[in-house]
Amino acid sequence: MTQTTAEAGETDIAYADMWFDPACPWAWITSRWLLEVEKVRPVRVRWHVMSLGVLNEGRDLPQDYRELLDASWAAVRVCVAAEQRLGSEVLGPLYTALGTRFHNGAEPRTEETIRAALAEAGLPGDLAEAGGSTEYDEALRASHAEAMKLVGEDVGTPVIQIEGVAFFGPVITPVPRGEEAGRLWDGVRLVAGTDGFFELKRTRTRGPVFD
Repeated sequence: MTQTTAEAGETDIAYADMWFDPACPWAWITSRWLLEVEKVRPVRVRWHVMSLGVLNEGRDLPQDYRELLDASWAAVRVCVAAEQRLGSEVLGPLYTALGTRFHNGAEPRTEETIRAALAEAGLPGDLAEAGGSTEYDEALRASHAEAMKLVGEDVGTPVIQIEGVAFFGPVITPVPRGEEAGRLWDGVRLVAGTDGFFELKRTRTRGPVFD
């Protein structure tokens, strides 16, 4: 019988650290997979912020992607501001509220949407003001740099770390549910424990599917 996080003792819990940018659809799907894993394995997810804007600074990019990156700064700044003021435990609920609006709901990435997400997560509305400020950029860049130090500079988001080993990915769609999510976790944990394992990859044949 599979042991859930709630049934496991604290010493039995495996921790998964995930770095996310709320703007990234692939990171969103990975994050929902990890929440499914928490239901079927003794796993607890710890959330951290990274930034597609920081990642792509100085790169020659298509105009439409550049516009997406420009719009992405507000949400990551608000996430970091919330973490700095209220602690890292607020990141999970805030990310869920933002991602559900951005990806499942296809809502505009505006201050109004961010304020609605803050309200849903039970957080102060004035945190939205951080979206247009550079006040928390040093902390944002430090959190992003932590992920890059772990996994290397030639990857993007999502980044996850399992038992001291970090990877880009997994890049999946749609979200695995139930025991399917647990089996994928088992596989990722297995390769994380294999010394010298670096990469599995194939060309994506579909875009992100939100359900």
